This record gives sequence, structure tokens and C-alpha cells, in this order.
Amino acid sequence: MLKRKLADRFGRPSKHAPAPAHQQNGDSNGSNDESGKPHEESKPTPVGFWDPSLRQVRNRAFLKWLITTITLMVFILSVLSIYWGVFFQVETRLKHLLVYVVDFDGQTPYDNTGNMPFVGPTVTQLVQQELKSGKPTLGWGIRTPNDFNGDPLQVRQAVYNWDAWAAIIINPNASALLYSAIATGNASYDPLGAMQLVFQDSRDDTNWYDFMLPLISAFMTEAQFMVGKQWAGLLLQNASDPGVLANLQNVPQAVNPAVGFSEFNLRPFYPYTAIPAVSIGLIYLIIVSFFSFSFYLPIHMQYLNPKGHPPLKFYQLIIWRWCATIAAYVFLSLAYSFISLAFQINFSHTNPITSETQGTAIEYGNPISYGHGTFVVYWMLNFWGMLALGLACENVAMVVGGPWMGCWLVFWVITNVSTAFYDIEIAPTFYRWGYAWPLHSVVEGSRQILFDLHSRIGLDFGILIAWGVVNTAFFPFCCWFQRWKTRKGVHEFFDGE
Repeated sequence: MLKRKLADRFGRPSKHAPAPAHQQNGDSNGSNDESGKPHEESKPTPVGFWDPSLRQVRNRAFLKWLITTITLMVFILSVLSIYWGVFFQVETRLKHLLVYVVDFDGQTPYDNTGNMPFVGPTVTQLVQQELKSGKPTLGWGIRTPNDFNGDPLQVRQAVYNWDAWAAIIINPNASALLYSAIATGNASYDPLGAMQLVFQDSRDDTNWYDFMLPLISAFMTEAQFMVGKQWAGLLLQNASDPGVLANLQNVPQAVNPAVGFSEFNLRPFYPYTAIPAVSIGLIYLIIVSFFSFSFYLPIHMQYLNPKGHPPLKFYQLIIWRWCATIAAYVFLSLAYSFISLAFQINFSHTNPITSETQGTAIEYGNPISYGHGTFVVYWMLNFWGMLALGLACENVAMVVGGPWMGCWLVFWVITNVSTAFYDIEIAPTFYRWGYAWPLHSVVEGSRQILFDLHSRIGLDFGILIAWGVVNTAFFPFCCWFQRWKTRKGVHEFFDGE
């Protein structure tokens, strides 16, 4: 009796339950109609959404919809905040962008007239006012000529070496040349010979044009105004001298603008087709690495599906998968690198650049760092970058599966973009981990290769190789975990089971 009650409750027939009518009649295929043909199995009749029979289904659906929505909301708020947070109160951290100000004016007397230099002291005084103003500004750093052995070219070298983002140099004899132009009526006087602005926008064009150049341009305008104002006062003191008045007519540029800035861009960001190669285009390197898992997995699984052949030993399948994945990255990264070559980014032609302190001419394109081997180095950087980014995607995909693989892709793209496309120096301290993230090394290495910047290529390759080694170590365990999920029938989260 107890067995019969349990059977009735759970819907399982017991050995005491009467056989169905069609089995009692000896028909195991169901009842027949008058023509002797079996009836088709009846289909459930659809009901309305609020039908009482769907009450439990509705409750489960509402609960899982609510949990999934809350989970995605938390994911959006936490992960996307990483991207927005890069620029949170960025104006308070612009002081981390160091700009040298070096006054060589008066260090080597141009003549013996005894005139006191005023161009350099006026500019350095403006820097001090800027630092004391309390408003957000750049990290102005006043340095003495002795810090550079009295050589302006060593200041340029410091900018190239990334000791500073830019430098303002007041040239030797800037004031003396201005005095001499008025005293002698030198019509060849060039105001742009008074000061220099040295920078390299290819180091980080976003940093330079969005944050630095507007403030530096305003500073240079104010410096010209202050020097011009002081110089006009000095001229008015000698306005009654007929000789001075005659010379002013010959050298009007010595009155207005009197002084200016020559700009030396040591490594211009050119050609502009390099923009995707060091920014947005690299997002697709992550995406291709991510989706290659879905394309190649069915190929690998053929070895385990015994369709006319025995299955492959599992440890050998792991070796095959890893070797096939790495080989795929070799060719996929080559295809990615070919795009930059096809759109005429320079990888082989020499550039008329004679030193690290000489600015490059835009018409010759970007300089190359490794001669005719530049493209191979660029390809290998993209390969190791794809391996670092892609193997991480492979491992996570095997562990979490769908649909949360998509969340991983969003997380992986945002964390890499936030710390690679934007300067970590002006980001909150929280983002310091970005120096170890793969895409940061790919972007930094690509800029160095394409624009012949100060090289940290060894560190960049080292970080990417370390990612590849760690992900390779985890690869067999992730393969085993994926097999364990398949064998145990572990259902994906929120799959309704």
C-alpha cells in the first residue's frame, strides 16, 4: 500500500499498479483507431500567460529574471565604473605630468654692455606664480642649466628619455639678442629664437592634446605678454633717443612680439593611420582572441567524439589544443599586423633623423626602430599580446562557459582599455595594477616600434611572456575542469535546471 501511494505521488508505476489499457490488450504501441492506425500523441493546448497552471513557472521566471537583472546591474555599475573612473578628478593629478622649465638666458654673456637678462627671469617668475596659484596645473619643474651641463640639447634628450613630458627652454642670450637688435637695427632678428618648446606627442597623443597642450599654450601666451610688457617699459625709457627710434623702424619684430617659442616635436604622431594601430584597433585584437575559442572548439572536440574512430587520450588532446591555439595566434597576429603594413605605416624606409634630439619631418613618415626588422618585431609584439589576451579568454571560457563569457569579455576589454589608452600617471592610484595588464604593454611597445620612442621593449615583452606562461600553466587544469563539467552534467548558472 505504501509503495502504491509513493508511486501515485511521484508519477512512477509500481509493480502493483494496473497496466495501462493498451498494454493489457497486448498493444505496446498505443491504442489504434478503427482503421488499425495508432493515434498521434496529443499535444498540450497553449494557455494564457496568467493561467493558474503556469503559476509555478511564472514564479520561477520572475525570480530568475530579478536575480539576473540585479546581477547585471551590479556588474555594469562595478565594471563600467572602472572606465569612467580613469578621469575622475583628473585635473587634480595633472601635476604628475612634469614639464621642465630651464633658463639659459644670461648664462653666457652675449656682449659686455652690462644689460641684465629679463626674458628668462620673467618666464621663471610666471612659473612660480602658476605653482602658487592653487589652481589645477601641470607639474612645472624649474631646473638650472647646471642640471644639463649648460647644454640645451641635453634638455631635449631628457624629454626623449621620458624624464619629463615636455620642456620650455629659454635660450642662451635671449635678452642680449633682443637688446642688440634694437641697438644695431638688426633686421634679421627672429623672435622665435628666444625660447623653445620641446615635446613628443607620439608618446601619448591623448595626453598631449587633451590635457597638456591647452595649458602649455595658455602659459606661452601669458609668457609672451609678460615679457612684451616689461620690454615695452624698457624701450619707453629710451624713447627720446633718435637712434633707438630709427632702429625700431628697422626691427619692428623686436617690439612686437619681441619673443616667441620655436616648437620641436621630437617624435610627431604620423602617419595618422597609426591611430588604430595604437588605440581602438587593439580592441579587436582582444575580440578576435576571444571569439577564436568558439571557432576552434568544435575542431578540437572531433578527437573525443567516437564516430568511426577511438577517442584521443585526454592529455594528448590538451597538448593538441594548446599547440593548435598558439599556431593560430601566430597567423592571426600576422594578419592583424599586415593591416598596418597595407595602410602604409612605415616599416622599412629610412628616415632622415640623425639623433634622438632631432625632430622628424612629417613628410617622411614615422621613423623605424629596428631597420628592416621593424615589421617582424611589431608582429611578434602582436603575437605575444594575442597570446596573453587570448589564452586568458580560453581559460575563462572553459571555466565559466556561457552566458557569462560575454561578461568576461566586457570586463577584459574595459580593464585593458582603461589602463592602456589613457595615461596611468594621471589616473587614481587604484589603477596602478594596469602597468601589469597585457594591453598596456602592447600599446607602449607599439608606440616605441612605430615612432622610435624611448625603448622599454624588453619590459613590455617580458610582461606579455609572463602572461603567456601563467595562462599556459592554468590551461591543462581548465581543460580538465571543462571535461568534469561535461561528464557530471554541471548546468550553467541560470540555465533553468
